[in-house]
Amino acid sequence: MADAKLKPKSVDGTEPHGAGNSPPETASTVEVMPPPDAIEPDPELTSEEAERARKRYLLKRFWISARRYWGRGGDKFAWPFSIGLLALIGMNVGFQYGINLWNRGIFDAIERHDAGTVYFLSAVFVPLVLGTVAIVTIQVAVRMMIQRRWRSWLTTAVIARWLANGRYYQLNLIGGDHKNPEARISEDLRIATEAPVDFIAGVISAFLAASTFIVVLWTIGGALTLPIAGFTVTIPGFLVVTAVLYAAITSTSMAVIGRYFVHVSEAKNQAEAEFRYTLTHVRENGESIALLGGEEEERNDLDKTFANVLKQWALLARQHMRTTLVSHGSMLIAPVVPVLLCAPKFLEGSMSLGQVMQAASAFAIVQGAFGWLVDNYPRLADWNACARRIASLMMSLDGLERAEQSDSLGRIKHGETEGEAMLSLNDLSVSLDDGTAVVTETRVEIEPGERVLVSGESGSGKSTLVRAIAGLWPWGGGSVNFHADRRLFMLPQRPYIPSGTLRRAVAYPGAADSWTPDEIKAALAKVGLDYLNDKIEEDAPWDQTLSGGEKQRLAFARLLLHQPDIIVLDEATAALDEKSQDKMMQMVIDELPEVTILSVAHRAELEVFHSRKITLERREGGAKLVSDIDLIKRKRKRNLLSRVLEKRRSSPKGTTTSNEGGTVPK
Repeated sequence: MADAKLKPKSVDGTEPHGAGNSPPETASTVEVMPPPDAIEPDPELTSEEAERARKRYLLKRFWISARRYWGRGGDKFAWPFSIGLLALIGMNVGFQYGINLWNRGIFDAIERHDAGTVYFLSAVFVPLVLGTVAIVTIQVAVRMMIQRRWRSWLTTAVIARWLANGRYYQLNLIGGDHKNPEARISEDLRIATEAPVDFIAGVISAFLAASTFIVVLWTIGGALTLPIAGFTVTIPGFLVVTAVLYAAITSTSMAVIGRYFVHVSEAKNQAEAEFRYTLTHVRENGESIALLGGEEEERNDLDKTFANVLKQWALLARQHMRTTLVSHGSMLIAPVVPVLLCAPKFLEGSMSLGQVMQAASAFAIVQGAFGWLVDNYPRLADWNACARRIASLMMSLDGLERAEQSDSLGRIKHGETEGEAMLSLNDLSVSLDDGTAVVTETRVEIEPGERVLVSGESGSGKSTLVRAIAGLWPWGGGSVNFHADRRLFMLPQRPYIPSGTLRRAVAYPGAADSWTPDEIKAALAKVGLDYLNDKIEEDAPWDQTLSGGEKQRLAFARLLLHQPDIIVLDEATAALDEKSQDKMMQMVIDELPEVTILSVAHRAELEVFHSRKITLERREGGAKLVSDIDLIKRKRKRNLLSRVLEKRRSSPKGTTTSNEGGTVPK
């Protein structure tokens, strides 16, 4: 749960996403599109067929979102850069053809001992090389610009969906293939957007080069006549036929040898992501691990996770060895084949040295074009795996988004209270994503200035209720309503401490410069952290430096700066001793006398700081609110639960009235 959540003036009480953030460098607004319809697998498919169908759909799902970069709502520079890249590829092939002609000319001149032509062509070679280098350099710049802007656009879109409506938190509550979303968004999405641009540029370049130089081979090579068993066999365009056959053999060999490349690459990426997550988990929980002396156990877990990485790398290395065998062998043989094929014609005088060298150069270019798959199959496999991983995350977000728009499981509504009530829960029910009830039929109305304590045994659903109030838990029924034009601030048990300076940590979620240093220091002094005043501009790992109690004190300092209208405390003083807890609660009451408080806590000592107490009781069909009493007598409207509880107190001794209208033993 977020440490603090300020709700601006809005009908549904939710916070606009991206407020105050500068747009990405694409300078384009990412259009929010509805998720694609869910596709159920054919029940008649076998498990293997269903898995293949799922993987095909994952690639389709990736392109559903990725291709919008070139559509309405995408980057306005997408098409200009793309067209420019195509033009540069065409110009590059033109320069290649010019160098191919230069090869023929220079070797023919050398064969004729024509010094003047040799000197002239030597001078011509300089602008040819400079032009080629310039075109290739610009082509690389434009290609990488497309990759960078596409990644920026798609990353912004995925992060926007991930952060919307607390989905980044809800992913932890549902099943699906979306583990390590941070690795998918950072690394997998990078590869998923870089590789397609390289592939498309490579395919177009290969097609243009092959088309151009096949004509050159056909024209230069002509037909080859071979005497076989007393007969003569004529092969028209023998160089072209040889190039096609050679490429077919190498490409087929690569496809057969590397058929498991995609699966192995996908497994390797998953293993790497899990290893990074384990390392991050150790760093984030370093204090607890050190205090418990759990280094050896963590080392064993890291060794086990890293062993899986090495295992997957070994499998990937075998695939690379097999594909290298084909690609490197092809690279060594390809330049020799056309020379050997042209040698008979050169020896009989029907082909000049320049034509032989031109044919060798053209053959190498055609072979390179046809052998594009041989050279790029490993990258293609890696892209396939990464695109599937980011698509798996997209599909999980799709499911959450469809659930938000559907009433099949029931959704908790958010709106505005009627009258002066600051917060009301109307028939609020909280359930899991499979429909299992956690909290049922909760009706609470909190008036301005009330300080309400929610109690109950562990597992009764108190924290889940808080998440529902915050809008992080969507499943259930009924509604959570806030007073219009009022702001909510939440303090969880484990306060979030962002990276950066201590001043930023105190001001969070506001900007550090929203308050002066003196105001920050005054807030720290009021919560007993004045000994940190000299360090407010210090950039340090405060999340690791501050103790649990100091973090909770710092969270109370945020209250003094933001001065919200409603505060929700979820075990916000659990790390403090009783004396410090009393000081924090009294400080809030003194500094924010008009604030409305909703506290979730176990400690009975907190009752003295609240005016009202409600109790949740865990039951088989979901926790229910069974008690609502005044700790301090106030004039306020009695809700339905209060009237029921009054009736309970008037029941005969030894029994009490239940919510369902029956009686249960006291």
